[in-house]
Amino acid sequence: MARQLTADDARQSLTAHVAAKGVEVFLKYGPALDWAALQRLLLDRAYVRYPVEVIFDAARLQPGECAHPEQKAEAPEDGFAMYVHPVLMLELERAVQVVLYQLVAVNYGEFASADEAETFGAAALGLTRDEYYAQLCDIADSFLGAAPADVAPPPHACGGGCTCGG
Repeated sequence: MARQLTADDARQSLTAHVAAKGVEVFLKYGPALDWAALQRLLLDRAYVRYPVEVIFDAARLQPGECAHPEQKAEAPEDGFAMYVHPVLMLELERAVQVVLYQLVAVNYGEFASADEAETFGAAALGLTRDEYYAQLCDIADSFLGAAPADVAPPPHACGGGCTCGG
């Protein structure tokens, strides 16, 4: 009798899949994935399932968020608006890092967690997860300020004690 797949099996499979996709992105668009390469990546349906428009506007962000995708219409095929904190307009390398983190939400929706977002972003940039996580926290803390230790991270956080908001 075949063993039934568990939720943990599915999570491990998704994590392995996003890691492999991240490595493919690194090989195709890296090793220095800059703003111009990100624009090409956003058009590449092999890696970004739905159209994504980057909009530098904090009005749609929750407190503590650096970026957040929103579906533009009822069907995901109609695309997503990727709201990015406008301070990152002046630091496009950092904007790339936060957009990469959010692409798993575009591609996999609620099935993707912070773990998958960190795994994908790190692989796409050729970094370890710890290096990528530290960079995300540095980005957030540089303009949002460090979160007090007794404050929970926002709902789209990278999973740690920083305020990156993913």
